[in-house]
Amino acid sequence: MPTLIDGKKTSDQIKSEIAARVAEIRAEGGKIPHLAAVLVGNDGASQTYVGAKVKACEQVGFESTLVRLEDEVSEEELLKVVEDINQNPAIDGLIVQLPLPKHISVEKVTNKIKPEKDVDGFTPANVGRMTLGWPAYVAATPYGIVELLKRYKIETSGKHCVVIGRSHIVGSPMSILMARNDYPGNCTVTLTHSRTKNLPEITKAADILIVAIGKPEFVTADMVKEGAVVVDVGIHRIDDSTKKSGFRLIGDVKFEEVAAKASAITPVPGGVGPMTIASLLYNTLLAAERKVFQ
Repeated sequence: MPTLIDGKKTSDQIKSEIAARVAEIRAEGGKIPHLAAVLVGNDGASQTYVGAKVKACEQVGFESTLVRLEDEVSEEELLKVVEDINQNPAIDGLIVQLPLPKHISVEKVTNKIKPEKDVDGFTPANVGRMTLGWPAYVAATPYGIVELLKRYKIETSGKHCVVIGRSHIVGSPMSILMARNDYPGNCTVTLTHSRTKNLPEITKAADILIVAIGKPEFVTADMVKEGAVVVDVGIHRIDDSTKKSGFRLIGDVKFEEVAAKASAITPVPGGVGPMTIASLLYNTLLAAERKVFQ
């Protein structure tokens, strides 16, 4: 059996560590970290994600502010809300929940967020700093994966890491992090995507395979080398009449058959997913303590 890389257990550990630090800050009379979230519209998934982030803030002792805006809010009004939070010294971190309505430019909103408060790690300043190996807020999912590899003591130096998917949120930053001169890192990295030719040949050469392509059970056993470490970033809801809920969650990897070949693998759910909020909390703590932009 492969090692099951448990994101739920690891995220709980990180939250406990953050809560302990917040208790120290409170005892010292310091400033309690404060995260602001902006939610536009009534998308069910977005409301669930933001609700989970606010609840996580409560769990670790952070302060939080949730700003709700209607779908019809103008781009100008949203940018004004972002700027007001930028200028508010009481707030350390700011996230704008995606997706946004089609009439609003994600690029404009992202660029408006002050890099010092960009705990999602999406602004050009933070992406550039990460690429250069400078202190930065790293996007939550890539940071969560790196932390899982570190805490499970997965050897990365000199290994061949293949990343499937080139999104700005996961794939591209993941490839940079795995190639950097650090641990986890020092990999030879191949970044692949939907137009890559001979993809199975490439993935079968991977010592570490990180899958973020957004297609249910895309990676099968015949695409994986014996003994590979497999990180599944995908999450999809499919109908399942055998479940009380009527559905179940699966990833981008066909778990049962790939697990039979892997030395370590993340499950779905309970793998990478829980780490994203823990990473966001960690970035907010860094922001509050001025650990990145000093």
